[in-house]
Amino acid sequence: MDDTRDARSHGAPEGELRTARWATGVLDAGGVVTRWSAGAEWLLGYAPADVMGRAAVELLWDGQGSLPGAARRSLAGLEPWSGRVTARHRDGGPFEVELLVCPLRDGDGSARWLLAAMAAPEGAHRGGSVTERSFTQGAWPMAIHDTELRLLRANARMCQVVGLSEDAMRGQRSGFLTGNPADEQVEASMRKAIRTGEAEHAQTFTRAAGESRDQAWAVSLSPLMDETGRVCAVAAAGLEISELYRTRERLALLNEASIQIGTTLDVTRTAQELASMPLPRFADFISVDLLDSVLRGDEPTPGPVSGDVRLRRVAHESAHAKDAPEAAVDIGETDTYPEFSPPARCLATGRAVLTGPWDTDYFRWMDRDPKRNAKRIDFGVQSLVAAPLVARGNTLGAALFSRRLHPDTFTEDDLILAEQLAARAAVCIDNARRFTRERGTAVALQRSLLPQGLPAQSAVEFATRYLPADADYGVGGDWFDVIPLSGARVALVVGDVVGHGIHASATMGRLRIAVRTLADIDLPPDELLTHLDDVVARLASEDTESGDHDVIGASCLYAVYDPVSRLCCAARAGHPPPVLVGPDGTVEFCDVPAGPPLGLGDLPFESAEVGIPEGALLVLYTDGLVESGDHDIGAGMDGLREVLSEPSPSLEATCDTVLGTLLSGHPADDVALLVARARALDADQVVTWELPAEPALVSEVRERATAQLAAWGLAELTFTTELVVSELFTNAILHGQGPVQLRLIRDRTLICEVSDTSTTAPHMRRARVFDEGGRGLLLVAQLSRRWGTRQTPTGKIIWAEQALPADRPADRPADRTAA
Repeated sequence: MDDTRDARSHGAPEGELRTARWATGVLDAGGVVTRWSAGAEWLLGYAPADVMGRAAVELLWDGQGSLPGAARRSLAGLEPWSGRVTARHRDGGPFEVELLVCPLRDGDGSARWLLAAMAAPEGAHRGGSVTERSFTQGAWPMAIHDTELRLLRANARMCQVVGLSEDAMRGQRSGFLTGNPADEQVEASMRKAIRTGEAEHAQTFTRAAGESRDQAWAVSLSPLMDETGRVCAVAAAGLEISELYRTRERLALLNEASIQIGTTLDVTRTAQELASMPLPRFADFISVDLLDSVLRGDEPTPGPVSGDVRLRRVAHESAHAKDAPEAAVDIGETDTYPEFSPPARCLATGRAVLTGPWDTDYFRWMDRDPKRNAKRIDFGVQSLVAAPLVARGNTLGAALFSRRLHPDTFTEDDLILAEQLAARAAVCIDNARRFTRERGTAVALQRSLLPQGLPAQSAVEFATRYLPADADYGVGGDWFDVIPLSGARVALVVGDVVGHGIHASATMGRLRIAVRTLADIDLPPDELLTHLDDVVARLASEDTESGDHDVIGASCLYAVYDPVSRLCCAARAGHPPPVLVGPDGTVEFCDVPAGPPLGLGDLPFESAEVGIPEGALLVLYTDGLVESGDHDIGAGMDGLREVLSEPSPSLEATCDTVLGTLLSGHPADDVALLVARARALDADQVVTWELPAEPALVSEVRERATAQLAAWGLAELTFTTELVVSELFTNAILHGQGPVQLRLIRDRTLICEVSDTSTTAPHMRRARVFDEGGRGLLLVAQLSRRWGTRQTPTGKIIWAEQALPADRPADRPADRTAA
């Protein structure tokens, strides 16, 4: 017989079955168990097979039939009896029950006994069985909820955690269901355990009564089933894992710091990442202050820094307001921290400092800085940690972590975490500082190697662009140059060194200097490239001997434009051809013979002359402009032709349009671009005389030169010009071969050129006392700003330049062209 069904049919709550369920059994006349209900099994833990055929007295605590005297007398008289006895639970512990014994008589007159028992109400709480005691006295907080998640039972530890009695919580959503948003996981897991009948696990946070901070709990949820196998309740047991949880949180924060701090090699960006990453989990406000030397890329101060410290605010961030109203120092401003302030103290000791309203030095710091003290009053500070930024033994600055709304104050463990965050950020900041210094060195090198502020030329108006493939360092191996030559001519140069970075940039600088040196002796383009080829081969050999196995290779385009003849002579070594854009907008690639790259020494170089109409554009470029991974150089050159066919308001605009159209994003290879508009000297700026090589014509040459100077309004230069013309003409007669040509060019300087058919070039020397000659070129050199010789296909030219009078500037075709 089992009264459990009766209890349920009368509406007894399933959660109360533990105390309302009856256990029934039948004994024969000898006291042996003949019937045993499921309720009896549930109450005492014995299955029918365990007790059937055994004497009932064995189920009592002492096993000796220790019944009260009244019970024995009633049973002897075959009368009913009820009272409390101590039974033995199957787990071995005593268990108090309320027992009812009724006599029964069979039809044959034999006696039997009906037993009905239920747990004594206070007996369960006093801990009759080991199972019950483990629940009530357990060190873990435990509770039992019904299927509607209402609390049925709670042990003493749960009551202590929640701060309520069991009676106050019974029938309520309590225990680990306190309405905290973190309890959602517990509720979901409870419902899943009820639905599936399988154990679940969850995690939640509860602030125990009398505690100042939340505690983390790992909650184990076990479904409880009735005799039909249906889930009727769920048991919850919690294990406090606060320290484990906080340790895992710190490790997770450090792991995120290693990923999110130092994503770039920029000092300011790295400092901002430190100020932003730990918010709001670790602090409400974070600021980063650095020494000025770190921002400049200089070597920082080694070891601790003592005394008052002047730092510059680089970054700060608030967890609660975008504009960081808590900040007492604006970004970019400097502040002096007294030696007793937290930042100065952490820099002096090299360890993090914990401070707050309980610290007298904290208030000394506030009182010394009215602005900072006003911020403290407006926003308040619960606690503050100052951590030093130290990397490789060098002090870089300090980071401040502040809490004002955070539920917990900083602890000693938080000091360690702040030091670790600052240490990781300091290494990244120091790497960025080193990169800043190295990049500054690289950029200074690049600027010193590339032409800066090229002087204006009468022959061309030009614009240039340079884009390195190495975006970090901003240096590469491509270069351009505009070199003034004798006779108002100009050399246009574009070159490309194999590779990127510092090594390519250094090689480029050596080649650019070599080109300028060779251009200074007025070599024709093909001869210049031949000499430059030898230079590249020698550099490669030197690097190989020194153990540097980087490949040195280069290409170059060298073109010389003469504004008098309007001819351009060009040669190229492994380089794409120049582009000529006519005044009418027609675009064509100049037919300049292709030569091998520099350094191979395989084939000779050839040059070609191209007529250049006045106002036409010459476009020189490196292959990085027209060649990339998504198209070949042919498609790139077609694109360049198309871009240049469109009119443009200026050369600068032309450069921008070309780069913007042909390059998407940062180039994969270095790019150098030179766009030059050709000019021509007016006819009245040049005068030429063809004369026979006769000494008697020297005086006539002087007279012609004097008359021309008067026509140009340059009479002040008559004396020096007569001496120069006489010496150069006489030198051509004596040492050269006729006929002789004299040409005067009035440009930014006065140029005097004498040419003959001899290829022998004169050399200036120091004449001895009794020498009859050897003083002419010395005289020319002293009277002229510069002089020299250059070879021509039919001989040579000796030239000299004189500066124009300061109050008589030369006519500037550039101005007329621009107008």
